[in-house]
Amino acid sequence: MEDVPETRQWLTVLLQDAFEGISVQTAGTVREGTQLVQGTVFDVALIDLSLPDGNGLDVLRSFRKASPEGAAIVTTVMSDDGYIVSALAAGADGYLLKEQPYEMLVRQLRELSSGIPALSPSVARRIMSHFRLTGPIESEEGDLTKRETEVLALIARGLRNSEAAAVLGISENTVSGYIKTIYRKLGISSRAEASWHASRMGLNS
Repeated sequence: MEDVPETRQWLTVLLQDAFEGISVQTAGTVREGTQLVQGTVFDVALIDLSLPDGNGLDVLRSFRKASPEGAAIVTTVMSDDGYIVSALAAGADGYLLKEQPYEMLVRQLRELSSGIPALSPSVARRIMSHFRLTGPIESEEGDLTKRETEVLALIARGLRNSEAAAVLGISENTVSGYIKTIYRKLGISSRAEASWHASRMGLNS
């Protein structure tokens, strides 16, 4: 999702360099992007925030519903806290700034398969600073049941719902239910946030 043709082509090459043999589809407006993500299940999406006909977060939300197992990565030049918080609240799995070195962007996209959120260093520092200011989340961990904690640990390691279900010996629908409960209890909406919470709880160490 990118409205500038040259940048859209650059992002296409970026995806092809990060994921060998990947098939890439592009869109330049919220309308085009929403139609695209609603009609196909994608493994990963790069979504700009500022588009000619609206906010890329609308596309992100549609992507999240249509491709719940896919990775939605915001790719933008906007690094204000408000944009970062809004993207995470909409379900973003990462937040990358376009001015980063190309090789770093490629590496961060590849690391998605290992369950590592794709975050620009400056964005990660902002998030960690926020966590330090808000203090520990021991009470949040205490609100999770033993099974919910197990599910959180698995999805934070990058496992898909089906893989977590196989590890725990339960159905994929049951895992999805646990994830919804975990998100509600922790006040989060994406696997990137789940990974940060799990790290602070010591679950993915």
